Amino acid sequence: MRSSKSKPLLILGAALLVVAVLFLARRVPEERPHQNAAPLVRVTAAVAAPFQFTVTANGAVSPRTESDLIPQVSGEIVEMSPALAAGGFFEAGDLLARIDAADYRVDREAARAQVARAESEHGRTRKELDRQRRLANQSVASESRIDDAENAFQIAKASLREAEARLERAERDLDRTTIRAPYRGRVRSEQVDLGQFVNRGTAIARIYAVDFAEVRLPLPDRELAYLDVPLGPNPYAADGSRVSRGARVELTADFAGGSHRWEGTLVRTEAELDPRSRMVHLVVRVSDPFGLETARSAPLAIGLFVEATIEGRRLEQAFVLPRDSLRPGNQVYIVDAENRIRFRNVDLLRTERERIVVGSGLEPGERICISQLDAAIDGMLVRVVAAEGSQGLADRGDAAAAPSESVQ
Repeated sequence: MRSSKSKPLLILGAALLVVAVLFLARRVPEERPHQNAAPLVRVTAAVAAPFQFTVTANGAVSPRTESDLIPQVSGEIVEMSPALAAGGFFEAGDLLARIDAADYRVDREAARAQVARAESEHGRTRKELDRQRRLANQSVASESRIDDAENAFQIAKASLREAEARLERAERDLDRTTIRAPYRGRVRSEQVDLGQFVNRGTAIARIYAVDFAEVRLPLPDRELAYLDVPLGPNPYAADGSRVSRGARVELTADFAGGSHRWEGTLVRTEAELDPRSRMVHLVVRVSDPFGLETARSAPLAIGLFVEATIEGRRLEQAFVLPRDSLRPGNQVYIVDAENRIRFRNVDLLRTERERIVVGSGLEPGERICISQLDAAIDGMLVRVVAAEGSQGLADRGDAAAAPSESVQ
Protein backbone atom coordinates (compact mmCIF):
# COMPACT_ATOMS: atom_id res chain seq x y z
CA MET A 1 0.00 0.00 0.00
CA ARG A 2 2.90 2.37 0.91
CA SER A 3 4.79 1.47 -2.30
CA SER A 4 1.84 2.34 -4.52
CA LYS A 5 1.64 5.81 -2.94
CA SER A 6 5.36 6.51 -3.42
CA LYS A 7 5.44 5.56 -7.11
CA PRO A 8 4.00 8.88 -8.42
CA LEU A 9 6.50 10.77 -6.30
CA LEU A 10 9.32 8.81 -7.87
CA ILE A 11 8.01 9.56 -11.36
CA LEU A 12 7.67 13.26 -10.57
CA GLY A 13 11.17 13.34 -9.15
CA ALA A 14 12.58 11.68 -12.26
CA ALA A 15 10.80 14.20 -14.50
CA LEU A 16 12.16 17.10 -12.49
CA LEU A 17 15.62 15.60 -12.74
CA VAL A 18 15.34 15.32 -16.52
CA VAL A 19 14.11 18.92 -16.79
CA ALA A 20 17.00 20.09 -14.61
CA VAL A 21 19.51 18.22 -16.76
CA LEU A 22 18.04 19.68 -19.99
CA PHE A 23 18.03 23.19 -18.51
CA LEU A 24 21.64 22.93 -17.47
CA ALA A 25 22.66 21.48 -20.86
CA ARG A 26 20.87 24.11 -23.00
CA ARG A 27 22.82 26.08 -25.74
CA VAL A 28 22.85 29.83 -25.65
CA PRO A 29 21.71 31.29 -29.09
CA GLU A 30 24.46 33.01 -31.05
CA GLU A 31 23.99 36.73 -31.23
CA ARG A 32 24.21 38.14 -34.79
CA PRO A 33 24.55 41.81 -35.73
CA HIS A 34 21.49 43.45 -37.26
CA GLN A 35 21.75 43.63 -41.07
CA ASN A 36 20.52 46.59 -43.08
CA ALA A 37 17.66 45.46 -45.33
CA ALA A 38 18.09 48.40 -47.74
CA PRO A 39 18.93 47.31 -51.34
CA LEU A 40 22.48 47.61 -52.56
CA VAL A 41 22.86 49.77 -55.68
CA ARG A 42 25.60 50.99 -57.97
CA VAL A 43 26.04 54.66 -58.77
CA THR A 44 28.02 56.80 -61.17
CA ALA A 45 28.89 60.48 -61.05
CA ALA A 46 27.23 63.12 -63.19
CA VAL A 47 30.07 64.84 -65.04
CA ALA A 48 29.44 67.86 -67.25
CA ALA A 49 31.71 68.12 -70.27
CA PRO A 50 31.64 69.32 -73.90
CA PHE A 51 30.01 66.77 -76.17
CA GLN A 52 29.82 66.30 -79.93
CA PHE A 53 27.14 64.19 -81.53
CA THR A 54 28.11 61.61 -84.13
CA VAL A 55 25.86 59.75 -86.53
CA THR A 56 26.75 56.50 -88.28
CA ALA A 57 25.48 55.30 -91.62
CA ASN A 58 26.50 52.92 -94.39
CA GLY A 59 26.72 53.38 -98.12
CA ALA A 60 28.55 52.49 -101.31
CA VAL A 61 31.21 54.57 -103.04
CA SER A 62 30.28 56.01 -106.43
CA PRO A 63 32.07 58.40 -108.82
CA ARG A 64 31.14 62.07 -108.72
CA THR A 65 31.18 62.29 -112.53
CA GLU A 66 30.47 59.32 -114.78
CA SER A 67 29.77 59.35 -118.49
CA ASP A 68 29.62 57.24 -121.63
CA LEU A 69 32.36 57.80 -124.20
CA ILE A 70 30.43 58.25 -127.46
CA PRO A 71 31.98 59.03 -130.87
CA GLN A 72 30.30 61.84 -132.79
CA VAL A 73 31.30 60.44 -136.17
CA SER A 74 31.21 56.96 -137.68
CA GLY A 75 34.16 55.00 -138.95
CA GLU A 76 36.78 52.33 -138.31
CA ILE A 77 38.92 52.44 -135.15
CA VAL A 78 42.51 52.73 -136.39
CA GLU A 79 44.23 53.61 -133.09
CA MET A 80 43.53 52.90 -129.43
CA SER A 81 45.26 54.06 -126.28
CA PRO A 82 46.48 51.37 -123.87
CA ALA A 83 44.54 53.26 -121.18
CA LEU A 84 41.26 52.50 -122.98
CA ALA A 85 40.75 49.25 -121.07
CA ALA A 86 38.78 48.43 -117.95
CA GLY A 87 40.65 49.94 -115.00
CA GLY A 88 42.92 52.17 -117.09
CA PHE A 89 43.76 55.68 -115.87
CA PHE A 90 44.03 58.68 -118.18
CA GLU A 91 44.60 62.43 -117.98
CA ALA A 92 42.36 65.16 -119.32
CA GLY A 93 42.98 65.62 -123.06
CA ASP A 94 44.70 62.25 -123.57
CA LEU A 95 44.08 60.47 -126.87
CA LEU A 96 41.86 57.46 -126.19
CA ALA A 97 40.93 56.36 -129.73
CA ARG A 98 41.19 57.50 -133.33
CA ILE A 99 38.73 56.89 -136.15
CA ASP A 100 39.84 56.59 -139.78
CA ALA A 101 39.80 60.20 -141.01
CA ALA A 102 40.33 59.69 -144.78
CA ASP A 103 36.71 60.29 -145.78
CA TYR A 104 36.45 63.30 -143.49
CA ARG A 105 39.55 64.89 -145.02
CA VAL A 106 37.94 64.47 -148.43
CA ASP A 107 34.77 66.11 -147.14
CA ARG A 108 36.81 69.00 -145.77
CA GLU A 109 38.57 69.58 -149.13
CA ALA A 110 35.22 69.47 -150.94
CA ALA A 111 33.85 72.02 -148.51
CA ARG A 112 36.87 74.25 -149.05
CA ALA A 113 36.34 74.11 -152.82
CA GLN A 114 32.69 75.00 -152.38
CA VAL A 115 33.66 77.98 -150.25
CA ALA A 116 36.09 79.12 -152.94
CA ARG A 117 33.36 78.94 -155.62
CA ALA A 118 30.92 80.77 -153.36
CA GLU A 119 33.45 83.49 -152.60
CA SER A 120 34.13 83.95 -156.32
CA GLU A 121 30.42 84.18 -157.11
CA HIS A 122 29.90 86.52 -154.18
CA GLY A 123 32.65 88.85 -155.48
CA ARG A 124 31.27 88.81 -159.05
CA THR A 125 27.72 89.63 -157.98
CA ARG A 126 28.95 92.44 -155.72
CA LYS A 127 30.84 94.02 -158.59
CA GLU A 128 27.81 93.66 -160.85
CA LEU A 129 25.56 95.29 -158.27
CA ASP A 130 28.00 98.18 -157.87
CA ARG A 131 28.16 98.62 -161.65
CA GLN A 132 24.38 98.69 -162.01
CA ARG A 133 24.12 101.30 -159.25
CA ARG A 134 26.65 103.53 -161.00
CA LEU A 135 24.70 103.20 -164.23
CA ALA A 136 21.49 104.01 -162.40
CA ASN A 137 23.08 107.20 -161.08
CA GLN A 138 23.80 108.10 -164.71
CA SER A 139 20.17 107.23 -165.63
CA VAL A 140 21.38 104.42 -167.87
CA ALA A 141 20.36 101.25 -165.93
CA SER A 142 16.74 100.38 -165.30
CA GLU A 143 15.27 99.53 -161.94
CA SER A 144 14.66 95.92 -162.99
CA ARG A 145 18.32 95.38 -163.79
CA ILE A 146 19.32 96.82 -160.41
CA ASP A 147 16.81 94.49 -158.71
CA ASP A 148 18.20 91.48 -160.59
CA ALA A 149 21.76 92.38 -159.64
CA GLU A 150 20.81 92.89 -156.00
CA ASN A 151 18.93 89.57 -155.92
CA ALA A 152 21.91 87.74 -157.42
CA PHE A 153 24.19 89.32 -154.83
CA GLN A 154 21.98 88.21 -151.92
CA ILE A 155 21.82 84.66 -153.32
CA ALA A 156 25.62 84.55 -153.66
CA LYS A 157 25.98 85.90 -150.13
CA ALA A 158 23.70 83.18 -148.74
CA SER A 159 25.54 80.52 -150.75
CA LEU A 160 28.83 81.71 -149.27
CA ARG A 161 27.46 81.45 -145.72
CA GLU A 162 26.19 77.95 -146.46
CA ALA A 163 29.55 76.88 -147.90
CA GLU A 164 31.39 78.29 -144.89
CA ALA A 165 29.02 76.42 -142.58
CA ARG A 166 29.64 73.18 -144.46
CA LEU A 167 33.39 73.76 -144.19
CA GLU A 168 33.08 74.37 -140.44
CA ARG A 169 31.12 71.15 -140.01
CA ALA A 170 33.61 69.20 -142.14
CA GLU A 171 36.51 70.49 -140.04
CA ARG A 172 34.63 69.70 -136.85
CA ASP A 173 33.88 66.16 -138.04
CA LEU A 174 37.54 65.71 -138.91
CA ASP A 175 38.54 66.82 -135.42
CA ARG A 176 36.00 64.41 -133.94
CA THR A 177 37.81 61.45 -135.46
CA THR A 178 40.21 61.92 -132.56
CA ILE A 179 38.50 60.90 -129.29
CA ARG A 180 40.12 62.55 -126.28
CA ALA A 181 39.48 62.28 -122.54
CA PRO A 182 37.16 65.04 -121.27
CA TYR A 183 38.66 64.91 -117.76
CA ARG A 184 41.14 63.03 -115.60
CA GLY A 185 39.59 59.68 -114.93
CA ARG A 186 39.46 55.93 -115.19
CA VAL A 187 37.80 53.45 -117.51
CA ARG A 188 35.01 51.42 -115.95
CA SER A 189 34.29 49.33 -119.06
CA GLU A 190 34.97 49.38 -122.81
CA GLN A 191 33.11 47.86 -125.75
CA VAL A 192 35.42 48.51 -128.70
CA ASP A 193 38.57 47.11 -130.23
CA LEU A 194 41.08 48.02 -132.89
CA GLY A 195 39.66 47.68 -136.43
CA GLN A 196 36.05 47.75 -135.28
CA PHE A 197 33.58 49.98 -137.09
CA VAL A 198 31.72 52.28 -134.74
CA ASN A 199 28.59 54.28 -135.41
CA ARG A 200 27.95 57.83 -134.42
CA GLY A 201 26.08 58.01 -131.10
CA THR A 202 27.01 54.49 -129.95
CA ALA A 203 28.89 54.24 -126.64
CA ILE A 204 32.32 52.63 -126.86
CA ALA A 205 33.33 52.93 -123.17
CA ARG A 206 32.15 54.08 -119.77
CA ILE A 207 34.48 56.36 -117.83
CA TYR A 208 34.41 58.29 -114.56
CA ALA A 209 36.37 61.14 -112.98
CA VAL A 210 38.91 60.44 -110.24
CA ASP A 211 39.20 63.91 -108.72
CA PHE A 212 36.38 63.15 -106.26
CA ALA A 213 34.36 60.16 -105.11
CA GLU A 214 30.99 60.35 -103.43
CA VAL A 215 29.20 58.16 -100.89
CA ARG A 216 25.41 58.24 -100.70
CA LEU A 217 24.30 57.64 -97.11
CA PRO A 218 20.67 56.81 -96.25
CA LEU A 219 19.75 58.21 -92.85
CA PRO A 220 16.51 58.28 -90.81
CA ASP A 221 15.08 61.78 -90.78
CA ARG A 222 15.17 61.91 -86.97
CA GLU A 223 18.98 61.71 -87.06
CA LEU A 224 19.11 65.10 -88.79
CA ALA A 225 18.46 66.69 -85.40
CA TYR A 226 22.03 65.80 -84.39
CA LEU A 227 23.70 67.13 -87.55
CA ASP A 228 24.46 70.61 -88.77
CA VAL A 229 23.02 69.95 -92.21
CA PRO A 230 21.35 72.72 -94.25
CA LEU A 231 17.81 71.69 -95.15
CA GLY A 232 17.20 74.75 -97.32
CA PRO A 233 19.18 75.94 -100.38
CA ASN A 234 22.52 74.23 -100.68
CA PRO A 235 25.33 76.61 -99.63
CA TYR A 236 28.03 74.55 -101.34
CA ALA A 237 29.21 75.41 -104.81
CA ALA A 238 28.88 72.80 -107.53
CA ASP A 239 32.61 72.94 -108.23
CA GLY A 240 33.39 72.10 -104.63
CA SER A 241 34.92 75.49 -103.83
CA ARG A 242 33.07 75.66 -100.50
CA VAL A 243 33.13 71.99 -99.63
CA SER A 244 35.37 72.63 -96.64
CA ARG A 245 32.41 74.11 -94.77
CA GLY A 246 30.68 70.75 -94.56
CA ALA A 247 30.85 68.39 -91.62
CA ARG A 248 33.82 66.04 -91.37
CA VAL A 249 33.06 62.38 -92.12
CA GLU A 250 35.27 59.39 -91.40
CA LEU A 251 34.83 56.39 -93.68
CA THR A 252 36.01 52.92 -92.68
CA ALA A 253 36.00 49.61 -94.52
CA ASP A 254 37.80 46.29 -94.67
CA PHE A 255 39.62 46.16 -97.99
CA ALA A 256 42.61 44.25 -99.36
CA GLY A 257 43.03 42.27 -96.16
CA GLY A 258 43.07 45.21 -93.77
CA SER A 259 40.98 47.91 -92.16
CA HIS A 260 41.35 51.32 -93.79
CA ARG A 261 40.12 54.84 -93.13
CA TRP A 262 39.38 57.79 -95.39
CA GLU A 263 38.30 61.31 -94.58
CA GLY A 264 35.49 63.05 -96.44
CA THR A 265 33.20 66.05 -96.24
CA LEU A 266 29.43 66.23 -96.07
CA VAL A 267 28.48 68.40 -99.05
CA ARG A 268 24.72 68.16 -99.54
CA THR A 269 21.44 66.39 -98.96
CA GLU A 270 19.44 64.96 -101.80
CA ALA A 271 16.23 66.62 -102.91
CA GLU A 272 13.65 64.14 -101.66
CA LEU A 273 12.68 62.25 -98.53
CA ASP A 274 11.68 58.65 -99.19
CA PRO A 275 8.00 58.55 -98.17
CA ARG A 276 8.09 54.82 -97.41
CA SER A 277 11.29 54.44 -95.42
CA ARG A 278 11.43 58.02 -94.08
CA MET A 279 15.06 58.12 -95.13
CA VAL A 280 16.94 61.17 -96.31
CA HIS A 281 20.12 60.67 -98.33
CA LEU A 282 23.29 62.59 -97.49
CA VAL A 283 26.17 62.87 -99.93
CA VAL A 284 29.78 62.73 -98.73
CA ARG A 285 32.64 63.76 -100.99
CA VAL A 286 36.20 62.39 -100.77
CA SER A 287 39.03 64.15 -102.60
CA ASP A 288 41.62 62.15 -104.53
CA PRO A 289 40.08 58.74 -103.70
CA PHE A 290 42.78 56.78 -105.53
CA GLY A 291 45.75 58.55 -103.95
CA LEU A 292 47.06 60.02 -107.20
CA GLU A 293 48.06 63.26 -105.48
CA THR A 294 48.52 62.15 -101.86
CA ALA A 295 49.66 58.81 -100.48
CA ARG A 296 46.92 56.54 -99.12
CA SER A 297 47.02 53.19 -97.37
CA ALA A 298 44.48 51.89 -99.89
CA PRO A 299 42.41 53.44 -102.71
CA LEU A 300 38.76 54.20 -102.06
CA ALA A 301 37.53 51.85 -104.74
CA ILE A 302 34.30 52.56 -106.58
CA GLY A 303 31.56 50.24 -105.34
CA LEU A 304 33.21 49.67 -101.94
CA PHE A 305 30.72 49.43 -99.05
CA VAL A 306 31.84 51.69 -96.22
CA GLU A 307 30.70 52.74 -92.75
CA ALA A 308 30.54 56.48 -92.22
CA THR A 309 30.82 58.37 -88.93
CA ILE A 310 29.53 61.92 -89.34
CA GLU A 311 30.51 64.67 -86.92
CA GLY A 312 27.38 66.39 -85.70
CA ARG A 313 26.42 69.34 -83.53
CA ARG A 314 28.67 70.24 -80.61
CA LEU A 315 27.33 71.03 -77.14
CA GLU A 316 29.21 73.19 -74.68
CA GLN A 317 27.98 71.04 -71.79
CA ALA A 318 26.20 67.70 -71.52
CA PHE A 319 26.02 64.68 -69.23
CA VAL A 320 26.84 61.26 -70.70
CA LEU A 321 25.45 58.44 -68.55
CA PRO A 322 25.17 54.66 -68.87
CA ARG A 323 22.03 53.41 -70.59
CA ASP A 324 20.95 51.62 -67.37
CA SER A 325 20.49 54.97 -65.61
CA LEU A 326 17.44 55.89 -67.72
CA ARG A 327 14.03 55.28 -66.14
CA PRO A 328 10.54 55.50 -67.68
CA GLY A 329 9.31 58.99 -68.37
CA ASN A 330 12.79 60.45 -69.01
CA GLN A 331 13.71 60.13 -65.36
CA VAL A 332 16.86 59.18 -63.49
CA TYR A 333 17.29 58.14 -59.86
CA ILE A 334 19.48 60.47 -57.82
CA VAL A 335 21.08 59.12 -54.62
CA ASP A 336 21.28 62.02 -52.19
CA ALA A 337 23.68 62.56 -49.29
CA GLU A 338 21.45 60.48 -46.99
CA ASN A 339 21.56 57.54 -49.43
CA ARG A 340 17.94 57.99 -50.40
CA ILE A 341 16.52 57.65 -53.92
CA ARG A 342 15.18 60.87 -55.47
CA PHE A 343 13.32 60.89 -58.77
CA ARG A 344 14.55 63.51 -61.23
CA ASN A 345 13.17 64.54 -64.64
CA VAL A 346 15.94 65.35 -67.13
CA ASP A 347 16.24 66.80 -70.64
CA LEU A 348 17.05 63.68 -72.64
CA LEU A 349 18.84 64.62 -75.85
CA ARG A 350 19.72 61.21 -77.22
CA THR A 351 19.42 57.53 -76.36
CA GLU A 352 22.01 55.09 -77.67
CA ARG A 353 22.59 51.41 -77.13
CA GLU A 354 25.02 51.81 -74.22
CA ARG A 355 24.62 55.43 -73.10
CA ILE A 356 22.31 58.41 -72.91
CA VAL A 357 23.04 62.11 -73.39
CA VAL A 358 21.36 64.52 -70.97
CA GLY A 359 21.29 68.23 -71.60
CA SER A 360 19.93 69.60 -68.32
CA GLY A 361 18.30 68.53 -65.08
CA LEU A 362 21.46 67.36 -63.32
CA GLU A 363 24.17 68.99 -61.26
CA PRO A 364 27.85 68.03 -61.62
CA GLY A 365 28.90 65.51 -58.99
CA GLU A 366 25.44 64.10 -58.26
CA ARG A 367 25.26 60.34 -57.83
CA ILE A 368 23.13 58.55 -60.42
CA CYS A 369 21.74 55.10 -59.70
CA ILE A 370 22.49 52.62 -62.49
CA SER A 371 21.12 49.45 -60.85
CA GLN A 372 17.74 47.96 -61.70
CA LEU A 373 15.17 48.52 -58.95
CA ASP A 374 11.86 46.74 -59.36
CA ALA A 375 9.87 48.72 -56.80
CA ALA A 376 11.65 52.00 -56.22
CA ILE A 377 9.87 54.83 -54.44
CA ASP A 378 10.93 58.40 -53.95
CA GLY A 379 12.84 58.67 -50.68
CA MET A 380 13.68 54.96 -50.41
CA LEU A 381 16.84 54.18 -48.42
CA VAL A 382 19.58 52.32 -50.31
CA ARG A 383 23.14 51.20 -49.77
CA VAL A 384 25.69 52.36 -52.32
CA VAL A 385 28.69 50.86 -54.05
CA ALA A 386 30.66 52.68 -56.73
CA ALA A 387 30.18 51.69 -60.34
CA GLU A 388 33.19 50.62 -62.34
CA GLY A 389 35.13 53.66 -63.43
CA SER A 390 33.73 56.04 -60.77
CA GLN A 391 35.95 57.27 -57.96
CA GLY A 392 35.14 58.36 -54.44
CA LEU A 393 31.39 57.72 -54.78
CA ALA A 394 30.97 54.72 -52.52
CA ASP A 395 29.38 55.30 -49.16
CA ARG A 396 32.10 54.76 -46.55
CA GLY A 397 29.71 53.16 -44.06
CA ASP A 398 28.81 50.41 -46.55
CA ALA A 399 32.34 49.70 -47.77
CA ALA A 400 32.59 46.59 -45.56
CA ALA A 401 29.39 44.98 -46.81
CA ALA A 402 29.50 41.18 -46.93
CA PRO A 403 30.80 39.94 -50.30
CA SER A 404 28.01 37.39 -50.54
CA GLU A 405 25.37 40.11 -50.86
CA SER A 406 24.23 40.58 -54.43
CA VAL A 407 23.95 43.93 -56.14
CA GLN A 408 20.42 44.82 -57.13
